[in-house]
Amino acid sequence: MKQFTGKGSLIAGVLATIGASVCCVGPLVLLALGIGGTWIGTLTAMEPYRPFFIVLTLLFLGLAFHKLYLVPQACTPGAACAISRTVQRQRRIFWIVTVLLLGLLAVPWLALLFY
Repeated sequence: MKQFTGKGSLIAGVLATIGASVCCVGPLVLLALGIGGTWIGTLTAMEPYRPFFIVLTLLFLGLAFHKLYLVPQACTPGAACAISRTVQRQRRIFWIVTVLLLGLLAVPWLALLFY
């Protein structure tokens, strides 16, 4: 049986964050790349769904945290989860991704400081 390490929850959190920020970050990235047009305004159609995606992001990050820190891992000797360096790497990746995702979610509020 394969041991779950929170990787699936982390990936789901990334996808939910992309969904939450497509209305705000998407147009900024396209404009920064020099891509313009009136159709960019239609990307804001996802704005009403932003709170739903934010809740999903926080839920999946919470699940990943729960799996990485609170659930004791039952590993057979020699398995990847039994190596402390592997667990430390997973936790480090979790925190890096969490900081990036929270920064991405905060873009609409941080953008107000620059406009």
